[in-house]
Amino acid sequence: MPPPHPAARRPAQAAPAPDTDTRVQALTVSDFDYELPPELIAQTPAAQRTGSRLLHLDGASQLHDRQFADLEKLLRPGDLLVFNDTRVIKARLAGHKITGGKVEVLVERITDTDRALAHVRASKSPGAGMVLRLADAFDATVLGREGELFDIRFPGPVLELLDAHGATPLPPYITHAADAGDDDRYQTVYAREPGAVAAPTAGLHFDQPTLDRLAALGVERAFVTLHVGAGTFQPVRVDNLADHVMHAEWFTVPQATVDAIAATRARGGRVIAVGTTSVRALESAAAQTEGRTAPGLPLAAAQGDTRLFITPGYQYRVIDALVTNFHLPQSTLLMLVSALAGVEPIRRAYAHAVAQRYRFFSYGDAMFIESPAP
Repeated sequence: MPPPHPAARRPAQAAPAPDTDTRVQALTVSDFDYELPPELIAQTPAAQRTGSRLLHLDGASQLHDRQFADLEKLLRPGDLLVFNDTRVIKARLAGHKITGGKVEVLVERITDTDRALAHVRASKSPGAGMVLRLADAFDATVLGREGELFDIRFPGPVLELLDAHGATPLPPYITHAADAGDDDRYQTVYAREPGAVAAPTAGLHFDQPTLDRLAALGVERAFVTLHVGAGTFQPVRVDNLADHVMHAEWFTVPQATVDAIAATRARGGRVIAVGTTSVRALESAAAQTEGRTAPGLPLAAAQGDTRLFITPGYQYRVIDALVTNFHLPQSTLLMLVSALAGVEPIRRAYAHAVAQRYRFFSYGDAMFIESPAP
């Protein structure tokens, strides 16, 4: 079992979002809205992991309709793919208060072997000392509240209890209950660090044969960890983006990945993030280690909570391109990809994807975004 997250007794306190540009003042949440027919929200994954479509937005802002298998043709020997190796935990538990009344618990963050911060849905919020009977299998005790989250003590190791009794926490826009198929497909093939309550969905398109072929082509790979929280599904609720405070997520960028980025830059390759969570981990490390990096390198090894909010005007330090899925309207992730490609190119890309009946969100199709030349 991995140790509890360091510095995880409570989420990081609200602070001004770092690394935003003053131009964010001119943007409002309505700039990142779009109409999506509900039938385009993918409810199940493609039959094969690599069976999705791929919308290629090249550096000249041209759109190309491809299949995900075509990604191999778009990558070059010497490129580096950076994956998020977080593993989705079975974070959802149904139960009831010991005094009656149904509850639903969604573990957000494990803070100690037997403690976690969680969202609790109930007709009346449970107070400190309330006992919850979960999965008709064990009792957990509410110790208190930290903001929107409840501090809960479990009767044994949290991860073991979740593995035995929990359910995979599918996104709110997926309407069916998680089953054994979701336990497999809502998890990347390289997942190894348990702690996420949402999958890094761009990685769901990769299977092991694809990874092997890319390696044979000379495409390198490296890993970061960012434990995706439930806040990833929340829309921005303020009109002025400068007023938004990001949810906190724990990340780690190891020295091996920093070394791989250095080697990639030295040979003239591109650093390509697989998923917005990999972007946030890399760019957070760059922000946190600025001024103490090796010459010519944008980042050093780092870990901790991040609230990095990337919006148009942000100057990317680390990545050159991005493999990603399509994102929710008014979401911070849609703003992140707009910061890379430009607001108008992303707006055109999403309108094209809707018109061409691409499948959206976690189980949907993918994009490959190459950043415009400076």
